[in-house]
Amino acid sequence: MDKTQIRAELEKRADEKYRKFSAGLLPGVNSILGVRLPELRKMAKQLARSDWRENLRQLSDDTFEEIMLQGIMIGCVSCPAEERLELIREFVPKIDNWSVCDSFCTGLKFVKSEKERVFSFLQPFFVSEKEFEQRFAAVILLDYYIDEIWLSRTVKALEQINAKQYYAKMAVAWAMAECYLHFPDEVMPVLRQNRLDPEVRQKTLQKIIESRTISQDTREEIRAMKKQQ
Repeated sequence: MDKTQIRAELEKRADEKYRKFSAGLLPGVNSILGVRLPELRKMAKQLARSDWRENLRQLSDDTFEEIMLQGIMIGCVSCPAEERLELIREFVPKIDNWSVCDSFCTGLKFVKSEKERVFSFLQPFFVSEKEFEQRFAAVILLDYYIDEIWLSRTVKALEQINAKQYYAKMAVAWAMAECYLHFPDEVMPVLRQNRLDPEVRQKTLQKIIESRTISQDTREEIRAMKKQQ
């Protein structure tokens, strides 16, 4: 499919009511057509079946949906890990909202079998000063690296992210909270020692408090820590 055909197909699948709803969730994001995520995933799979490299090149950056399609395709095409990492490297600078970021990360299932390689790839993003590069790194850690083997390296990487803007702060807090919820004994010292940015720490504690998986005693303990800052 060429650019014109892809755009026409997206417009055919667009829903004006959903466009308005999406625009409300994504302030500042322009050119939203209103295509639902399941429809975008169907299109991405179709584009990935034949000459996906050319189809990927045909996708422009003109609309939210075309950028989202690029990200979904990168996750579902069949290619070597190194080629996929290069596609990821080229795509990440296009991320300018939480929706594209989080959907993109969710689709990168290959990370499960390439953890060492991907963790090395992420190093520049851990020290980036760009909001959505930071969020990308944090969400990848959240989605694929919270386990017994990776916990220590994951926590250190999250501490390394110098999040100063909202969507990066929220992602680091979300990931750190999940680390705590899975491994409370190991992560509690990080929270007690104030090793996180103060605002990120507060957001992390709030997310833990909001979890339904902790006991009331733990919730009260975390609330007390939150008040102490």
